[in-house]
Amino acid sequence: MLLQLLLDILRMSFKVLTEKKTRAILTIIGISLGPFALVMISSVIDGYGEYVISQVEGLGQNVIVLFPSTGYKFSESDLNTIRSLDGVKRAEPFYSIQGQVKVGSETRVVFIYAIPIEVVFESMRGLEILKGSIPSESEYLKALIGYKIAHSDDNSVVYDVGDVVTVTFLKTTNSRSEVRRVSVVVNAVLKEFGGAFILSPDTTILLPLQAGSRLLGLNEWSGIYVLVKSSDLVPQVLRELQEIYRGKADIISFQSIANIINSVIGAMNFISFAASLSAFAVAISGVAATMITSVVERIREIGVLKALGFKDSQVISMILTESIIMSIIGGVIGISLGIIGAHILASRGFELKMSAQSIIINAPPKITTLSILRAAGLTLLVGVIGGVFPAYRAAKIPPAVALRYE
Repeated sequence: MLLQLLLDILRMSFKVLTEKKTRAILTIIGISLGPFALVMISSVIDGYGEYVISQVEGLGQNVIVLFPSTGYKFSESDLNTIRSLDGVKRAEPFYSIQGQVKVGSETRVVFIYAIPIEVVFESMRGLEILKGSIPSESEYLKALIGYKIAHSDDNSVVYDVGDVVTVTFLKTTNSRSEVRRVSVVVNAVLKEFGGAFILSPDTTILLPLQAGSRLLGLNEWSGIYVLVKSSDLVPQVLRELQEIYRGKADIISFQSIANIINSVIGAMNFISFAASLSAFAVAISGVAATMITSVVERIREIGVLKALGFKDSQVISMILTESIIMSIIGGVIGISLGIIGAHILASRGFELKMSAQSIIINAPPKITTLSILRAAGLTLLVGVIGGVFPAYRAAKIPPAVALRYE
């Protein structure tokens, strides 16, 4: 009996919606905008956010890098102080400079680091050698080069193991700048790492520490690379370093950067969710207006049904069913278009400009069951809230008044 009643209500609701097709279609389009915007924007933000965080964490969750402030120079004393801290596994100085390398017909900006190379492999997850081997500390004329230095855009090999790479860079000494060129022998080529926006191993040349002074002619360390025993100890070591080098050095923790990015992504998601709610609010108004109009047009029909024995609860169910059906259809359309739109939007990529270098980040949207359920739940809520007042109003129409209504 109850099942038959539900089927009758559904049949009547569909009949009413098909009779007023234009109005129903326009209402469904209005409803679909909310889930469309919510799924598309939140999934793209989550996708890019997850990609960026994974890239930052891949650079070393337990790494801290110190750069001297203007006028301060790191010395062996600083190195010994850092190495003595509880939680520090290794602390190594490094030299860094930006240069240019000819890769086929193209000139590419590269980053050159002279550092004990094994510490980089010890700290960076996913960094692997494609061919060759790590040079010893005394082989300061030999280098590891990134994948995009060894290969052109079409993946053809430009520099192989044993080849000589010439690097051009600008050296500044006593306020004087001069263009210098140095040549290194390729001892190893790194596997493709992917676009990391803080440090890109694909466009990096790694040299033994001695190469900083003996080959590049640099007299001062560019910074100190600190490897912490575990990622859990990073906040503690970071606080100690900040107390020691307050005003003397800039201290960067990849873990802290990942936490900041996570917070920014959370804020962006909240903003997109709040913006999407405005679309849902408009949809509620649209559903309410449509259902009130429908009730006004069907007052006589409702009176007949009540005269035949329809209870108030059954009238409310009938009107609510109509609004919920429109919400379900609008939700399915909106979520489906949101998923398609998210893939289209994400496929465009995000360009990040860093001085002379431009990095294109491509990340797939992160479409989760939770985000779809959230959009579906809100859409269903639109139908319930938008239809509850018109349904209540329809249920309270006296049968005698309804039958006399023209």
